[in-house]
Amino acid sequence: MSGIHDLIDNEVKNNDVVLFMKGTPQFPQCGFSGQVAQILDYLGLDYKGVNVLADAEIRQGIKDYSNWPTIPQLYVKGEFVGGCDIVREMFQSGELQSHLQEQGITVRGAA
Repeated sequence: MSGIHDLIDNEVKNNDVVLFMKGTPQFPQCGFSGQVAQILDYLGLDYKGVNVLADAEIRQGIKDYSNWPTIPQLYVKGEFVGGCDIVREMFQSGELQSHLQEQGITVRGAA
């Protein structure tokens, strides 16, 4: 199990923005993953999508890693931000954009 933990840890720590999702950013395979990908695309973010459907170990491993039961899961600079509802609420309130900018990540259309 630690191998999967290390793999996930590596993805989270070596990419500024990582989305663990069902499907890929181009072809999301669930509505929630698609919504988060749309938000990230709208903000013009360069992010890494990890398709949990491609690997059952990652699909379970990411839930254990974050102690969060659902997918998608968004990570920014090694920190778990949240799932679809949280990301959507943060985006609508402008909090997501502020958080990204505080982390040194360029957001399109931000002041």
